[in-house]
Amino acid sequence: MSFKVIDRRVFLRNTAILGAGLAAPMHFVRGAYAEDVSCNMPKGDTVTFGWSVPLTGPYADEGADELKAFQLAVKHLNGEGDGGMIPTMKPGALKGNGVLGKKVAQVHGDSQTKTDAARDNSKRMIERDGAIMISGGSSSAEAVAVQSLCQDMGVIHMSGLTHSNDTTGKDKKRYGFRHFFNAYQSGVALGPVIGEAYGKDRKAYHLTADYTWGWTQEESMKAATEAMGWQTVAAVRTPLGSADFSQYITPVLNSGADVLILNHYGKDMVNSLTQSVQFGLRDKEVNGKKFEIVVPLFSELMAQGAGDAVKGIYGTSNWDWKLDDEATKAFTKSFGQEYGAPPSQAAHTCYVQALLYADACERAGTFFAPAVIKALEGFEFDGLGNGSTLYRAEDHQCMKSCLVVRGKETPKDKYDLMEIVKVVPREVTTYDPSIFGGELGPSDAKQC
Repeated sequence: MSFKVIDRRVFLRNTAILGAGLAAPMHFVRGAYAEDVSCNMPKGDTVTFGWSVPLTGPYADEGADELKAFQLAVKHLNGEGDGGMIPTMKPGALKGNGVLGKKVAQVHGDSQTKTDAARDNSKRMIERDGAIMISGGSSSAEAVAVQSLCQDMGVIHMSGLTHSNDTTGKDKKRYGFRHFFNAYQSGVALGPVIGEAYGKDRKAYHLTADYTWGWTQEESMKAATEAMGWQTVAAVRTPLGSADFSQYITPVLNSGADVLILNHYGKDMVNSLTQSVQFGLRDKEVNGKKFEIVVPLFSELMAQGAGDAVKGIYGTSNWDWKLDDEATKAFTKSFGQEYGAPPSQAAHTCYVQALLYADACERAGTFFAPAVIKALEGFEFDGLGNGSTLYRAEDHQCMKSCLVVRGKETPKDKYDLMEIVKVVPREVTTYDPSIFGGELGPSDAKQC
């Protein structure tokens, strides 16, 4: 819609209101129209954020921790508690007195680790509850679907745990932003470490979750390992939510592979890793080498579920509560005091996304979505647990360091199951934003 049409509509409305046949000043007319059509602009003393999180399904453990983090973020935004990472964020416009003078209210729904449920949740929170921002999700399929919905409805989506290259690649959207790292960055970080640990002459067998994240994780790990001399023996897709992986593990035994790469997450990873160990894969010797298992995307929550099976397993993480920076310490303390356990990487990225959105509104001086988008694009910050970070304008992907981790052989307790092997710096994980394609699309104001 052109400004010519916009101005005419507002002119007619204002003329009727004023009863004098005089139009309001042009800058006021355009601003007023923008406020009218921007989705769910808050009118009262609160602003509503919506959380769509998997509280059931294979990624439910991550979803439960995400919801805890969102609820803690709202407390801190509203001035309750110790403020968490609000004081450590630099630069930071948040004061712990709400957002733009309004208290933050929140609503949530169970996405069930299903795309349709995630879309339905989000649409309901936008239309019924007046949510002005949506966040959450532990599946990249959810993230891709919900950010597409948000693009259509003019509501910003601050995605939660999503690791597929597609989220900020071929499926990226102007209204979608991702703090979490991606599969390509996992491959770049992990490849050299497992190459050094296991040698350059290896044969890999992939078991891969059959949806957007698994596909791009497999692709990224193939690229990283084959570049250093590994051979890919086979790549087999597995349905999300499988409880029994025996039919997929049995063929590995006779494949000639000496490494199994599990492109699984959540309960799927817990089940596939545990069953692989029970089948004796880690006790085998193949091609004159000890058989190894790699889990490219790892978390403490998964480690707790898999128990002793995680010992010595390499993977990557977006963040870990044992990092020794002030922001991580502050968040871990706040979360621990609130819930009696350290936060997961899922909790961390969701908490950070809530703060980043609120901070962008403060810096923009408005909840008007196109202005908030501009405030997020190209924003460089520190003090949120990942070191210096850039919210890249070209694809809305955060550029930051990521971690290579390994299951501990002698953990102190159930919260100490992973050790940080290497912090891979931002300059190593940064890539050309054009390599995955896609278009961000427009950021015009839209009506719900």
